[in-house]
Amino acid sequence: MEERTEEGHTQENGGSDCAARQPRTSPCTSLRMFLVALSFAYFAKALSGSYMKSTITQLERRFDIPSYLIGVIDGSFEIGNLLVIAFVSYFGAKLHRPKIIAVGCVLMSIGTFIIALPHFIIGRYEFETSVRWVVNSTLNPSPCRPDSLANLTEDGTLPQVPASGCEGESNLSMWIYVLLGNVLRGIGETPVQPLGISYIDDFATEENAALYVGCVQTISVVGPVFGYLLGSLCAKIYVDIGFVKMETITITPSDSRWVGAWWLGYLIAGVITLLSAIPFWFLPRSLPVSRPEVPEKCTPEQTSFIKGSPLLKHKYSADEHTSFIEMAKDFIPTLRTLLAHPVYLVYLCVTIIQLNSLIGMVTYKPKYIEQHFRQSASKANFLMGVINIPAVALGMFSGGLLMKRLKLNIMGAAKFAFGTSLIGYILSLFFFAMSCENAKVAGVTLSYDNIEKISYDKHPLFTDCNSKCVCSSSDWDPVCGENGITYVSPCLAGCTTSAGSGKNTVFSNCSCVGVAGNYTASTGHCPQKDDCDRMFPYFLALSVITSFIISLGGTPGYMLLIRCIKPQLKSLALGFHALATRTLAGIPAPIYFGAIIDTTCLKWGQKRCGGIGACRIYNTTAYRIAYLGLTLSLRTISFIICIPGFILLSRQLKEEERSAIHGALRNGGTELEVLRKEELVISNSDQPHHPSENSTDRQTRL
Repeated sequence: MEERTEEGHTQENGGSDCAARQPRTSPCTSLRMFLVALSFAYFAKALSGSYMKSTITQLERRFDIPSYLIGVIDGSFEIGNLLVIAFVSYFGAKLHRPKIIAVGCVLMSIGTFIIALPHFIIGRYEFETSVRWVVNSTLNPSPCRPDSLANLTEDGTLPQVPASGCEGESNLSMWIYVLLGNVLRGIGETPVQPLGISYIDDFATEENAALYVGCVQTISVVGPVFGYLLGSLCAKIYVDIGFVKMETITITPSDSRWVGAWWLGYLIAGVITLLSAIPFWFLPRSLPVSRPEVPEKCTPEQTSFIKGSPLLKHKYSADEHTSFIEMAKDFIPTLRTLLAHPVYLVYLCVTIIQLNSLIGMVTYKPKYIEQHFRQSASKANFLMGVINIPAVALGMFSGGLLMKRLKLNIMGAAKFAFGTSLIGYILSLFFFAMSCENAKVAGVTLSYDNIEKISYDKHPLFTDCNSKCVCSSSDWDPVCGENGITYVSPCLAGCTTSAGSGKNTVFSNCSCVGVAGNYTASTGHCPQKDDCDRMFPYFLALSVITSFIISLGGTPGYMLLIRCIKPQLKSLALGFHALATRTLAGIPAPIYFGAIIDTTCLKWGQKRCGGIGACRIYNTTAYRIAYLGLTLSLRTISFIICIPGFILLSRQLKEEERSAIHGALRNGGTELEVLRKEELVISNSDQPHHPSENSTDRQTRL
């Protein structure tokens, strides 16, 4: 049997064969191979990115930094994108895209390893405790120290706390390495999305492109499932596992001072990312363009028409080689043309605001579950991985499938994305009703007389029952009294004696726990059973439903971006869209979300050598209002901007249709005849489609 020649090549004699046939290719040169490789790269980058978000509380506690600084670290990934994305998207589209993606994956891997580096340089983790000043003592110290042993300084600290650990305080600035590693991760991730998606869209049929993109986007959401599960596993393991005796550790994973083995997950993610780079080195620069199948017998006129078919108008030809100088000269005019597109600009504004809401919400959602519903970091990450993220993956895949089945045009995709987002927004309003009471902490959320009283000041920590003790208001070593109230430290609970060791330590003769002065307290927070426990399952259920509905519009919305612009602007449009969203959403959102969350902190941790560390307890009500209120306010603004967007999109489609009709009339009806031939060719090659349906689709594309 005769070997097929490259698709699109026409025999000169114009004979019976169209010769629009493809060469026999190896699996590595197929579009499916690229799809698998790109999906794995998406999985790797999504895994490491979600693992970063699962470790924000661990990093806060390990480096003693507030939430806004964690936002800076998280946003540094977008800074890396910002540095190179415009040039990678524009010039990379004209170069060898698979190899550029491979280089990016290698850089991501190196950046991930750098993030884990501080653990191997910094000293052992020393968590905050009120008895840390007692060294080499065989007797249990008295938490309530007599007046003659110490005098408080003006800021409430104990002067005899040893300063021997202060030389290691500079080690806490090692979080800079985490930031730099995340920047490098951002640089490496840059080419994966714009070059990968445009590669698929160039060499896949228009009908399959949406499904392929949906598959890739789905895999990118499956990655966070494993990322959060990895975060859950590592959060259970103590940070210095293997180097300390666990029986000497007095805190549990539910304690606000606990730090898990955050570094371990980054090593695993780095290896996976490095492996994802391998397939791209063996993929070709371009593939045969998928074109409408035609009968074995066709006329030269039909063959010529298929080569220049308007069905392929959004495809970019990789064979059109352009010099670097010419590309550089065309960059500014091309960018100016792109920014003059009104529909693209409105789409850009809407997605920037929506992503501000989404990024801020996702970044601090595990922290919200921890603080508001009093869950451990491990459980919060586990729930994000097995409940919330799969719903998002299913929604994105279903959205791509529905777009193919319903054959949504540009306007249909826009309406579908808007509708799903609006329904999710309405359902999200019910989160405000799912409130939890503040934890009962004496001197912080209620008085020592068990009267609810929120205090952002450290002075209410002192009262008559602990007046005989000289305590530090900066310590955070919570104990649970027999009366069900948590006290900031054994000293502030008025405890004079203690017995046992580690987690089994029991404090007795606690004057603040009972009037008789013979009540006891144990280490850790008091467990609270209230409406919050019954509310949590409803929160999870509503979270799953809203995540699924909102993500349904993800793929149609993304395809709207691809289809509303000219093919030669596609890669630049995708790259500039990523640039703008990372600059105006990815970078600032975690920072100002974290800064607003910091304002709800009731008790800050204390660094060894002075200065505030990570927050220990938040005002639950204020946290909920700030977190949810900011998220939904941003969505409200985006919906308002969508109104002129629909008007502009409708005008653009009408103008394109009108221009096509006028052009056909000027050519004496020849273009209309060409359109009829297109319908005839497609109907002959794809019988389930009727000419009327193809005519409708053609008008939509115009």
